[in-house]
Amino acid sequence: MPAGSSSTEPLDPDRDYLLIFHKTFDATFGWDVNRALELAIFHTFGAPSISDILDRTGEFAHRGQKRYDDTVALLREVAKEGPSSPRGRTAAMRMNCIHGAYDISNDDLIYVLATFVVVPVRWIRQYGWRGLTADEIRAAVNYYREIGRLMGIREIPGTYTEFASYLDAYELEHHAFCEANQRLAVSLIRVIEGWFPPPVRPLTRQCIVAALGQPLRDVLGLPEPSGVARAGVHFALRCRAVLMRKFPLLRQRSKSSRQLRTYPHGYVLSDLGPAWTAGGKPRRRSSANRC
Repeated sequence: MPAGSSSTEPLDPDRDYLLIFHKTFDATFGWDVNRALELAIFHTFGAPSISDILDRTGEFAHRGQKRYDDTVALLREVAKEGPSSPRGRTAAMRMNCIHGAYDISNDDLIYVLATFVVVPVRWIRQYGWRGLTADEIRAAVNYYREIGRLMGIREIPGTYTEFASYLDAYELEHHAFCEANQRLAVSLIRVIEGWFPPPVRPLTRQCIVAALGQPLRDVLGLPEPSGVARAGVHFALRCRAVLMRKFPLLRQRSKSSRQLRTYPHGYVLSDLGPAWTAGGKPRRRSSANRC
């Protein structure tokens, strides 16, 4: 374990995965994990079988901030007391209710789960102020495997290496440009832009697109940013890592919890998800708008 970090060595990643997960991916790398999970969402947009469903719901296009906040809130509900807790199980049931209205393949569900495991680990390896230990990575695998189990996903990878191999093979086979990919990516970029004052939003867009990387930009139909923008984003993120490594007080501001813009006064679980989940009928499954 690198100097200056909180040791998790006495903990067992198979038994104490929730505690390790909270200490590492919330308290230690909260900001990084938030950015990585946003990147993970962009990754899922690159698969037409997934983007077709997401695009047909209209949630990102018409209620983008709420759709983003609902995803964050559901993940927080599962994480607070753990996937196997009553609270975590209730949140998982809510996710199953939402997903149950759509024809989502088991392969696609494994892929989405893999993005949540692999993309944060790869982000932290590149931009984190320290590296992750094998136990921390194993704890994340166990955490998301439990979520996958509660969601009824079959044949979940058992190790980080298996998750990473699955993600890479899936993207090689299934990622392809589709207009739905582009619409979703633009909608999410607009959500993130909205967090900043209007004068800096064009720069924010450039930074987001630069951070995605060329293969993902291509399948999302996003323009190639300038070399200056690409280098600037990488340089800024590496500088942040160096500063956090040298100045431990900066790490106290890295926790992931923050007020959700859609719910300034809090929420109840039934608030999360599309309008029909509050009592309406689920949308009909449709082959319209296929890529």
